[in-house]
Amino acid sequence: MPSPADPRTAPTSGGVQSLERAFDLLERMADAGGEVGLSELSTSSGLPLPTIHRLMRTLVACGYVRQQPNRRYSLGPRLIRLGESASRLLGTWARPHLARLVEETGETANMALLDGDEVVYVAQVPSRHSVRMFTEVGRRVLPHTTGVGKALLAQGPDEEVRTLLARTGMPAATEKTITSPDAFLEELARVRESGYAVDDNEQEIGVRCLAVPVPDSPTCAAISISGPAGRVTDEATERIVPLLQEVAAELSAALSAQ
Repeated sequence: MPSPADPRTAPTSGGVQSLERAFDLLERMADAGGEVGLSELSTSSGLPLPTIHRLMRTLVACGYVRQQPNRRYSLGPRLIRLGESASRLLGTWARPHLARLVEETGETANMALLDGDEVVYVAQVPSRHSVRMFTEVGRRVLPHTTGVGKALLAQGPDEEVRTLLARTGMPAATEKTITSPDAFLEELARVRESGYAVDDNEQEIGVRCLAVPVPDSPTCAAISISGPAGRVTDEATERIVPLLQEVAAELSAALSAQ
């Protein structure tokens, strides 16, 4: 049973209880990997089985949940459209904060989310330098090759990261890409200790990227700056990382206020 401190268990003043419970169940399904049984939901939420069964029937009828042949329930395809729209809005809200990074660092600023086993870029503000980095919004890459990927994966437990890496296979994008799960987990330990991640020519030769997670984001998110290795030096890193962390905190506060 969830802790009383779990914000999802606290009733919202003036809210519609059945609606609150339905969204709570969807979030619990997402936390469980997208597929659960009714008894698991009952245990985690503390709700009686008849209540959960009634709510799930409604969610299935609306297309937000599907019942599998094994009688377990999975998140439904209708959520994809909502998620895509929310991702676009998230990028819109992030742009002013990314613009500040560009103004103060001179380098291209990005925001990325973890979507399944991939990193997807949802927002970018390009540098004004003639030599600059450009990543198309909507581009998907494997997380082990990028600074934002490291910042995102460092927020999860090692066993889940190792499972993800086993699925992706860790192909090399350059000769600098980390392709060993053990070496990558050591890198994530350094990310957690330092509070930021570095892509040092690992996605593209000649390019360095500095990234930090967005704390308390409604979905796992990270922001970064990227530029030529000759500009994103160790000396520049000492100046840029505190700014990245400050902007990430400001973005987190802005998202919480939406």
